[in-house]
Amino acid sequence: MYSFMGGGLFCAIVGNILLVVSTATDYWMQYRLSGNYAHQGLWRYCMSNKCYMQTDSIAYWNATRAFMILSGMSCFAGIIAGIMSFSHFSSFERFNRSFAAGIMFFISTFFVLLAMAIYTGVTVNFLGKRFGDWRFSWSYILGWVAMLMTFFAGIFYICAYRMCECRRGTGPR
Repeated sequence: MYSFMGGGLFCAIVGNILLVVSTATDYWMQYRLSGNYAHQGLWRYCMSNKCYMQTDSIAYWNATRAFMILSGMSCFAGIIAGIMSFSHFSSFERFNRSFAAGIMFFISTFFVLLAMAIYTGVTVNFLGKRFGDWRFSWSYILGWVAMLMTFFAGIFYICAYRMCECRRGTGPR
C-alpha cells in the first residue's frame, strides 16, 4: 500500500512541476514569421528576441489557461491529500484520503486533457493554416507528459485505496 502511495506521490509531484513549467513558459508553438523564428506560450509571444504580453482576449487561450490552472490546483490538492493519507488518523470513519487523492489526480488529468485538446484543436485548424512553417514545442509536450503523470498518480492512489479496503475486509470481526 505504501509503495503505491509513494509512487503516486512521486508521479504527482513531478506532474505538478511539469504543469507549472508548461503553463508558465513561452514555447507552446514555434513558427517562422517574416524570415525570423518566433514562439508563443499561453501568456506571451516572442519575435526577434523581444517578448510581448498576449493582450488579446481570445477564448481558446483563456480556456487553455483556465484549465491548466485548475489542473495545477487540483493536482496540488491531491498532493496534500496524498501526503495526509500516510497518516492513519482520521476524524471521519468513511473518508479515505487515498481515495480522495486519487480522485483529485483524475480531476487534474481531466482538466489538463481539456486544456491540451482545446489548444491542439485550435492550433491545428486555425494557426497551423496561418503559419506555413510551424511546430509544437517543448512547453506543449510537457503539458502532455504532465497529463500522463497525473493519470498514473491517480492509478497508484486508487490501487493503494483498493489494497487498504482489501485489508479491512479480511480482518477479524
